[in-house]
Amino acid sequence: MEIILSQIKPMSKLFLSLMVGLLSLLSTSVIQAQETRVAIFDPQRVMRESNPAKQAEAKIEQEFSKRNKELLDMAGKIKLLAEKLDKDASVISDSDRIKRQRELTELDQEFKRKQRIFNEDVSQRKNEEISAIGDRTYKIVKQIAEAEKYDVVLQDAVYYNPRIDITDKVLKALAK
Repeated sequence: MEIILSQIKPMSKLFLSLMVGLLSLLSTSVIQAQETRVAIFDPQRVMRESNPAKQAEAKIEQEFSKRNKELLDMAGKIKLLAEKLDKDASVISDSDRIKRQRELTELDQEFKRKQRIFNEDVSQRKNEEISAIGDRTYKIVKQIAEAEKYDVVLQDAVYYNPRIDITDKVLKALAK
């Protein structure tokens, strides 16, 4: 650069320096003039408050209510048998007590197995529903971002101004 500048006349050097400075000022102001639009939404709030999430929760509860009742009944039966065994332990023979303990243990193991399977099935159904709601939510957020010309939509932030929160818009769109 110095070789090129040494070949230019001193007046031209001043003009060239002024032009470079002016161009850098213009480029900085152009960059600053392009405002980045940012929005935020709270996916946890959507999962707590949205109608589809509430409907999915009610649907899952209804879907598994029969199995849940069966598990509650089985737990009640185990409790009654355990209480009866404790009450009768001093008056029954050792072989009868051992037989009842074995039956109680087998029933308890069966209960735990059914409960584990039940919990896994409920968890799987919840994940399916959450995924479906998440897909719908993603599409709605994208539509809002494109319509309102947001450059970035964030899900999590330590702090944000409530004016950039689009969660209410997402909730209204999900309700339709």
